[in-house]
Amino acid sequence: MNCKNKTGILFFCLLVCFSILSKVQAQTAFAQSWEYVGIAVEEPGYTIWGSSPIIDDAGNVHLFVARWPAKLKVNPGWRSHSEIAHYVADNPEGPFQFSDLALTGTGKDTWDKFGAHNPAIHKIGAKYYLFYIGNSNPKQPHHPANQCIGLAVSESLNGPWKRINGDGLILSPPNSPDYWNYKASNGVNNPAFLQHPDGGYFLYFKSEGGKMGVAFAEQAEGPYVQLPFPVTKNNQAVEDGYAFIMNNKICLLTTDNHGLIEKGGGILWTSDDGIHFTEKEQGFLPLPQYVSHLNLKKATRIYGADIKLERPQVLLLNEEPAYLYAPSGYNIYGGKSTVSYVLKRK
Repeated sequence: MNCKNKTGILFFCLLVCFSILSKVQAQTAFAQSWEYVGIAVEEPGYTIWGSSPIIDDAGNVHLFVARWPAKLKVNPGWRSHSEIAHYVADNPEGPFQFSDLALTGTGKDTWDKFGAHNPAIHKIGAKYYLFYIGNSNPKQPHHPANQCIGLAVSESLNGPWKRINGDGLILSPPNSPDYWNYKASNGVNNPAFLQHPDGGYFLYFKSEGGKMGVAFAEQAEGPYVQLPFPVTKNNQAVEDGYAFIMNNKICLLTTDNHGLIEKGGGILWTSDDGIHFTEKEQGFLPLPQYVSHLNLKKATRIYGADIKLERPQVLLLNEEPAYLYAPSGYNIYGGKSTVSYVLKRK
């Protein structure tokens, strides 16, 4: 083989390597754009979970946080005693201070008697919309079939919050066997809400098999009509989606608990139409990779096998994802209960 042929082969190999490297870098760019800031919410005596952010007209940042007494086990504590608390700070990095209790289970014979949980807060027009999940009986399996999605509305972030249509219920598992999540073992849960730029409202949710589905409505209050098929194609469960628009794509940021890309990290799913999420990249890294400067041997395990972020919720500034709020089953500082962490996009 002459030198010219060798040079050509070498050049071709370099092009292939460069193409592979560029693809890998593109698939991890969003995940690597986050940097750890610290604790957003810490409340002694409480297990802290999902923290949904919103910014008001004065620039104050509000977090709506799921919490329950730390003396209870995580399971079934979140199902039986979770409540949604409201915290406020004058900037996205905190410190956040408790303001008021926004929503609890009704304690009555309703679909959401127990466990107001996993809030998602949004503003549409002059009103605020607080999406949540609840259940009618906490003495069910770990991810119960009686989970449904509700909505409460207020003219102020300080409340009072009024359940829509009297009982708040906007989405429950379908009654038709033609639907992918008919008789879903985990109901419908963990809402992610999006106002579509072309009109209408998308309500994403997790259901059977840890796949994501979507329901549509002409008004934010509903009624919502579910599509009969899931919007993600995954053979490993994901959950805790957050919906937003970036680069003219509809995005879903979910956990990656089982390693579709990297176990313990997150997945950024993207779609042109918000219905078929055929593209994905890493959404965030496992928590230890952001806090390598800390001695994680001191971390306290409250829940789960891995030190990872859960229930990611995003604060958009100037229509771009700017901050990520997420709890973990581990307190990386050695505290006795969970906290909500905040990361900033570089």
